[in-house]
Amino acid sequence: MEPFVTLRATGVVLPLENVDTDQIIPARFLKTTDRLGLGNNLFADWRYDSSGAPKPEFVLNSPEAKAAQILVAGKNFGCGSSREHAPWALLGYGFRAVVSSEFADIFRNNALGNGLLPVALPEPVVDRIGALIANEPQASFVIDLETQTFALPSGELFDFHVDPFARHCMLEGVDQLGYLAKKEHAIAAYERTRAGAY
Repeated sequence: MEPFVTLRATGVVLPLENVDTDQIIPARFLKTTDRLGLGNNLFADWRYDSSGAPKPEFVLNSPEAKAAQILVAGKNFGCGSSREHAPWALLGYGFRAVVSSEFADIFRNNALGNGLLPVALPEPVVDRIGALIANEPQASFVIDLETQTFALPSGELFDFHVDPFARHCMLEGVDQLGYLAKKEHAIAAYERTRAGAY
């Protein structure tokens, strides 16, 4: 997992509420346990027509969206099933963070466990970010996970909160298993002290 410390990036806006995991990555693409290629199918039913051609009116098909690493979404993003493929697809497309006023709990946990940062900000702030992007698609934002701040191009800062353990893992670039693996020597030392107790 790639460490997440500071991200300076442009954003793209998907101003829809209650975007569920089946819309993020439709069920027909869930036959794989491999992340590779899932980004191509992100929002597939919205991105492509019945022949597989990109729909020019869909936001991810705009030229500005190609380099965006921040998705700005409506509230209750990631609701629905618990599929881990949803953050995999977002990461596979190139997003490192999703900004919303509200995330579904399971999606938020899956995202954090896979290196995708869910940034929860008040709805009026999310609306301001969306308006900034609409007026200036190349506007650059800074997300600092260490200080848990989101900066507008003007430098104005907004605080967000991430679970301390998840934050530590993302800063280190490890998942929960990777965190335990780094503690292997300490675990082995503890086990040696316990061996004589029985």
